[in-house]
Amino acid sequence: MSTPHSMPAQAATVPATPATTTPSGRASHRPAALLEVQDLETAYGTSQVLFGLGFSIAAGEVATLLGRNGMGKTTTVRSVLGLTRARAGWVRFVGERIDHLSPDRIARMGLAVVPEGRQIFPNLSVRENLVAFAARRNASPDPWTLERVFNLFPRLAERQHHMGNQLSGGEQQMLAIGRALMTNPHLLILDEATEGLAPLIREDIWRCLHTLRQQGQTTLVIDKYVQRLIALADHHTIIERGRVVWQGDSPTLAADPGLWHRYIGV
Repeated sequence: MSTPHSMPAQAATVPATPATTTPSGRASHRPAALLEVQDLETAYGTSQVLFGLGFSIAAGEVATLLGRNGMGKTTTVRSVLGLTRARAGWVRFVGERIDHLSPDRIARMGLAVVPEGRQIFPNLSVRENLVAFAARRNASPDPWTLERVFNLFPRLAERQHHMGNQLSGGEQQMLAIGRALMTNPHLLILDEATEGLAPLIREDIWRCLHTLRQQGQTTLVIDKYVQRLIALADHHTIIERGRVVWQGDSPTLAADPGLWHRYIGV
C-alpha cells in the first residue's frame, strides 16, 4: 500500500507503445501494457495459491479480476504489490520488473491500492488522511489535489475536519479512494470497493469509477457485480483456484452469462 513520505516522488514514465483499438472502442490507441503479470506462482508456506497466472493492463484501460471468494484474487494483488512474494513468474510495471522490489518502492513508482477493509488512519482527520499521502507519481498535467478529491466526493469536503473513526463505512471508502488518488498513481487497484456498502453509497462509488474512467485513469477493479463491471471495464480476467480460466472483453462476457454462473456464482 502507498505510504506517506517526506520527499516528493519522481514521476515514472510510461513506455511508448504501438497503436491499436480497445475492446470498448473508447480510445483509438491501445498502449503496450502498463502492468504485465506473467506465469505468477504464489504460496503461503506449503499451500500454493496461484498457478502460472498472467494478465496485462494497458495505460488508460479499466480491467477486472473476477472469481468467487478464495480463488486467489487478493493474493494476486498482494503479489503485484510485493506484499506476498511470488515463487515464480514476474511482474513488470511502467516497463520495469518489480517482483523483486519492496512494497514501498513499488508504491513510489505509481501503483496505488484501495485495500479491502479500507485501512484509513482513524486518529487523523479526513484532510490529514488525504494530505499525508499527497505525491506526484505520474506526469499528469491535471494532478489530483484536495480540491479535486472534494469535488469528486463532496461528502468528504463536508466532513474534512472529522476524524477517520467518525466516518460511516461509505465515507471511509470514499476517503480510501481519495487517499489513493492523492498519490497521482499510474495504476489504481480497488479490492472489493463496494463490499458491504449501502445501495446509495455503492452508487456513489460506481459513479466515481466511471468518472475516473472518463478521465483516463488506468484501473484494476476486483468486485462481484458483473453487470456493473461489464459497463465499466475494457477487459476481464476470471480466476478459478489460482488459475486464469477465461480472459476477454466486455461484449464477449456480456454475451455469455454461463461464464458468470460457472465461475463467479451470480
